[in-house]
Amino acid sequence: MQIDDPAVVAEVRAVFDRYEDALMNNRAEILDSLFWADPRTVRFGIGEILYGHEAIRAFRASVKAYARRAQRKVHIIAFGPDFAATHLEYERLGADGIPTGLIGRETKIMARMPEGWRVVSAHVSLLARDPGLQSR
Repeated sequence: MQIDDPAVVAEVRAVFDRYEDALMNNRAEILDSLFWADPRTVRFGIGEILYGHEAIRAFRASVKAYARRAQRKVHIIAFGPDFAATHLEYERLGADGIPTGLIGRETKIMARMPEGWRVVSAHVSLLARDPGLQSR
C-alpha cells in the first residue's frame, strides 16, 4: 500500500477545499453531496450526534449559517488510492472577523466511491479557550 501518494493527497485536498468553501457559504446541497449517501454514514458535531445521511441532511437544512473560522493547520493522510483522513485545526472567528480564542478540530474519513470521494465519517469538536495550546 502506498501511503500519501501525491496525486491522491491532491484529490482529497480538492474535496477538503470544496467542503470548506461550501461550509463557509452554507451551501447545503454541496455539503450533502460530499457525504456518502448511506445510513452507515456518521457525523458527530459540536452539539449533535448524527447517524445516516438523512439525519445529516436534516441537520444541514436546519442551519442558517456556520460559525466563521480560520484554518490553523490541515493534515491529510492517504492510505492507498481509495481511503484518506483529513484533519483540520481551526480558530473560531467572531462576527467582526476577530479570532475568539476558541480552537476547533475536525476529522473527516473519506473513501473513494464510484461517484467520487465521499465523507463516510466526520467528527467536530471545540475546545475551551486555552492561550497555552499549541499545535504539535
